[in-house]
Amino acid sequence: MDSGATQGDGRDTGRELGGFLRARRARVTPEHVGLPGGTRRRVRGLRREELAQLAGISVDYYVRLEQGRATQPSPEVLDALARALTLDTAERTHLTTLAGAERGPAPEARVSPLLRRVLDAVADGFPAFATDHRLDVVAWNALGAELLGGLADPARRDRNNARYVFLDPASRDVHPDWTDRAAEAVGQLRVAAGRYPDDAELDALIAELMLRSAEFRRIWDSGEVVMCASGSKRLRHPRTGILTLDFESLHVPAAPGEPGLVVHVFGAEEGTEEAAALADLATSPNS
Repeated sequence: MDSGATQGDGRDTGRELGGFLRARRARVTPEHVGLPGGTRRRVRGLRREELAQLAGISVDYYVRLEQGRATQPSPEVLDALARALTLDTAERTHLTTLAGAERGPAPEARVSPLLRRVLDAVADGFPAFATDHRLDVVAWNALGAELLGGLADPARRDRNNARYVFLDPASRDVHPDWTDRAAEAVGQLRVAAGRYPDDAELDALIAELMLRSAEFRRIWDSGEVVMCASGSKRLRHPRTGILTLDFESLHVPAAPGEPGLVVHVFGAEEGTEEAAALADLATSPNS
């Protein structure tokens, strides 16, 4: 398909694919992929012809991809581009999503009574909350609400994680590694925007953040892509100080084959100072 494609809201999907390729191309240095560098280069990262050569496709075809005039590259071309751009798993998945022909509106992800009971059941030492693809916090337990900046009080804490991170100065106190959390939020919104181009609420959120936050604009322009995983994060509470906690991201599908809610569960190994701090918060929160 050699003409730009649009979705129902008029969003140019070819342009989004091209923008992602440009951002990733600018990130890869010639030396990183075995090409000569030099000091007289006028572009940041790889030239178009260099990337086309690495991927084994014609320069003309690659130019049409970046310009949004070729919008459905084959799986073989996508794989070659992913290798040439040294994309990680999340970025490869996003590239494939952007190149897909079938993308519709986001399915409605509901918080079931069972999920609410599960969140409450794990509250003993395990802060937890659930987000949708727009990063709206849609459910939580008491310990999660307390640890994540007072989720239970809407006057104290915006319940959209992206808006909270970029527009509320208090988020920098809660998140000692604020830069990482900011990149994470942008990367997750980019994944959602690629998968659900007809989501007007998501578009409005991204437009608001682009308008109100220079940091959001900078990270968005970098083409950051992040998918929820597991690991450790640092959180600061006014009573316990900084806690380094393990976390897992548990996915609750909205429909077969469709992402839905993500349940974020935090914890600490039994017998550690962090575990004792969580137990203390659980017994007397909001103090």
